[in-house]
Amino acid sequence: MKSNLHARDAATWARPASRTVVVGLLAAVGSLALPSAAQASLLSPEAEDALATYVALFALFIVPVALIVVFWMVHVLPEKIAHKRHHPQLEAIKTLCLLSLVFGGLLWPIAWLWAYTKPVGYKMAYGTDKSSDYFKEHGLPVPADAAADIRERVAALEGRGVPASELDAIRADLAALESRLSSDDRGEVG
Repeated sequence: MKSNLHARDAATWARPASRTVVVGLLAAVGSLALPSAAQASLLSPEAEDALATYVALFALFIVPVALIVVFWMVHVLPEKIAHKRHHPQLEAIKTLCLLSLVFGGLLWPIAWLWAYTKPVGYKMAYGTDKSSDYFKEHGLPVPADAAADIRERVAALEGRGVPASELDAIRADLAALESRLSSDDRGEVG
């Protein structure tokens, strides 16, 4: 008995759906048969011309200037990063950024990577990995050599109350470094 009810419900439900489809098709055919005025825009032709003029002026003058400014800002980003990190090779990174502008941005990734790298080779050669501006900004004397710089840092740590055991370990490392440096200066290989 239940299956009979479901069959009748499905049949009565299908009639209005098919009627809706037929009525929709008739409405579509009727709207295609009757001509009406077509509007391509919500604006009048004069307003469209004025809007097109303003859009063209914007595209010709404002967009290129904005793109040039963005291009410039992106290309000086490595310089700003190097300055913020007190990179000792800041001037060379600045030069590479300017060359990157000339060469259409091809050198920019190199300048960006260089700005983020730790200047290990520079520290080995000059005894510090900070630019001289770093010491001037913080009111510190520019270190004469690596050992003097480390001694000054240990003294600063001592003043801050760092435990003596840690300071003794740093002093032992410093003594080993100084002995190696002095043996290298004398021409000994050890």
